[in-house]
Amino acid sequence: MDTTYYDQGTLAERWDRAQLFFDAKDYAGAARVLAGLVEEVPEQTGPRLLLARAYYHSAQLGRAESELRAIVERDPVEHYARLMLGRTLQRQARHDEAEPHLRLASALAGDFPQE
Repeated sequence: MDTTYYDQGTLAERWDRAQLFFDAKDYAGAARVLAGLVEEVPEQTGPRLLLARAYYHSAQLGRAESELRAIVERDPVEHYARLMLGRTLQRQARHDEAEPHLRLASALAGDFPQE
């Protein structure tokens, strides 16, 4: 497969292109662009999180889980990554594994049950 278009341009141009693909609901196209970005700047959370979301929406749940686990390993209090990891695990019918991530995401977001 020719990936020239997906890899072309500066980091900022590719980030913009990935967001355009994502906003257009072309999650596979967004993932192609974002995979290259994540390879180049693995320490940045934004591209990796959007890549995980693109994988999630295109039903590539194993890949989404891997990206999300990489984020929470580096930043355990990244609440949106925790939420997405929990949802990804739920979607794979791994509810017991999902529950701690979802509870922690809620707590980090300040969503406490009203008594």
